[in-house]
Amino acid sequence: MNTNNGANNGAATDRGILAVGAYLPRLRLDRKSVAAGHRWMAPGLRGLAQGVRSMANWDEDAITMAVEAGRRALAAAQAPAPEMLTLASTTLPFADRLNAAVVASALSLPKALAASDCGGSLRAGGSALIRALQGSGGQQLLIASERRIPRPASTAELMVGDGAAALLVGEGEPIARLLGSASLTADFVDHFRESGRDGDYGWEERWVRDEGLSKLVPPVVKQALQAAGVDANRIDHFVMPEKLRKVGPMVAKKVGVRPETIVDPLFDRCGDTGAAHPLLMLARTLAKAGPGQTILVVQFGSGCDALVLETTDRATGSDTEPAWLDEGQVETNYLKYLSFTGQIELEWGMRAEMDNKTALSAAWRAEETVHGFSGGRCGECGTVQFPASRICVNPDCGAVDTQQPYRLADEPAKIRSFTCDWLSYKPCPPFMFGHVEFANAARVLMEFADCDPADLAVGVPLDMVFRIKEVDPMRGFRRYFWKAKPQLKAGE
Repeated sequence: MNTNNGANNGAATDRGILAVGAYLPRLRLDRKSVAAGHRWMAPGLRGLAQGVRSMANWDEDAITMAVEAGRRALAAAQAPAPEMLTLASTTLPFADRLNAAVVASALSLPKALAASDCGGSLRAGGSALIRALQGSGGQQLLIASERRIPRPASTAELMVGDGAAALLVGEGEPIARLLGSASLTADFVDHFRESGRDGDYGWEERWVRDEGLSKLVPPVVKQALQAAGVDANRIDHFVMPEKLRKVGPMVAKKVGVRPETIVDPLFDRCGDTGAAHPLLMLARTLAKAGPGQTILVVQFGSGCDALVLETTDRATGSDTEPAWLDEGQVETNYLKYLSFTGQIELEWGMRAEMDNKTALSAAWRAEETVHGFSGGRCGECGTVQFPASRICVNPDCGAVDTQQPYRLADEPAKIRSFTCDWLSYKPCPPFMFGHVEFANAARVLMEFADCDPADLAVGVPLDMVFRIKEVDPMRGFRRYFWKAKPQLKAGE
């Protein structure tokens, strides 16, 4: 077992969590609808059919959700651009392509960035956070993102959720600092998933609870508390994803943490988001915690990680829930979920028979344009255009070779025109697209996402979101681009 004292590991006292960002997909799958679909063969699932779980759209995956969480963390930070990016997940779409490089490109991070993927366990996010907090040097952006696809009619189908969380760690004025941590690595197999397959195979829950969680977790938590120099009864917030019900109270009792400090595991609101979940719960806790409070974060998986944090004067102590948790639309169509996850093959007709081969050479040449959503701004007249070109599109200018890169992803925009096409193939018809007008007067023909036809109208404000554009099932490649998302109020 490895333990670390936050004050004696070489880290400066002003190193810690500088900013947080979290993202949940707009859709929330109604668990009752899922259980109803399986009532004929698995009536026992109705016991888990309370609340909703987050559900990724067809064009979302671990990469796109990571981009959204990272954008929010960077927007909340008052710090230099990160020098390191770590993407933690057990469901990264590419096995032999640096997934973090796609995220870095979409975030327009410097090319000199050191980036890495990490996975292999649901505690990948927590382990990466410990390493970042114990490190030194420049800013590090840590993102954990997960889109798991459980087998239909499994308990996991009701329990898991899709989402991402991002933390910016480094020197500055942190929200929280590390006091101490402890880790244990053990090949205790409570569940597993073979590479290239969807759906976990889990072992008997009582054995996992009694032999795994009950025996492996408490010693690690006690070591972390000892390393931090904090008594268990001084913990103000106990963050532990609860894969099995009542595990949190059991661990709290064994280590002496007050039961009233147990943080809501968010099961009824989004489900368990895997490697992202401890960071997602931590993001919510940091949004609600006040100054000088201690937070215990625990994640179980092939061992255990535990870390103790203390908030600073920057902690706001808000009584309101963060917006990312309240946003969402309930989805009751279980067949839509199965289609989005590829677990049911529908007959889409001949229009779906397309070869989506990607020319990798062209993709490289257009990387900043496509992933970074970078257009051009004329140095002579200030006209912004997309894509950039050698000649300014302003008819009154026409200057040559004067354009500088100009990122459009964060620019305010609105709908100028729109079309709903029910004939073209899209995994979630209709195909909605139209002209988007940015505040800088640039106009781009774009696809709309996360909306229904009734949500579209001229003048509706838009946010840009990074999404899957097309999937090449023959070669296993997916292309990404930006789409326009209408700004909707929570619940719409």
